[in-house]
Amino acid sequence: MSSDPNPVKHSAPYHRLLGMEVDEWREGFARMVMLAGPDHMNRSNIVHGGAILSIIDQAAGMCGLWCSVPGNTRKAVTIDLDCRFTGQVPAGRVVAEAKMVSHGRNIYFVRTEVFNAAGEMVAFGSSTHRWRKGSETVEGSPAT
Repeated sequence: MSSDPNPVKHSAPYHRLLGMEVDEWREGFARMVMLAGPDHMNRSNIVHGGAILSIIDQAAGMCGLWCSVPGNTRKAVTIDLDCRFTGQVPAGRVVAEAKMVSHGRNIYFVRTEVFNAAGEMVAFGSSTHRWRKGSETVEGSPAT
């Protein structure tokens, strides 16, 4: 489970819009969950690819933002994101697991896999993120 007793408090407005929650969060890893319902569907009645890309992007970004100092925060921007869809996603639980592959002083690289409610991988992606000033270390900086 998360090293933070309440990782959901770190949720962003966009997470709430799409119904995403942080399920597990630690240094170099984030798991996000989304309960896909009617509002997530495309005209073919499967989860829209944009929703899948969103959960990949959000989980990947979060995996580089865990902070070891309570009250401090870390921020980043996505520089590059790619995705391969390996299956269709019906309504239900969608899980994205993001793992940091490597990092430098300012940039980190992530591999993310997405699973449907049956635990089958339905997409995967890789991404590059840049820490914002003051977010380069796991200690982060005081929240403003």
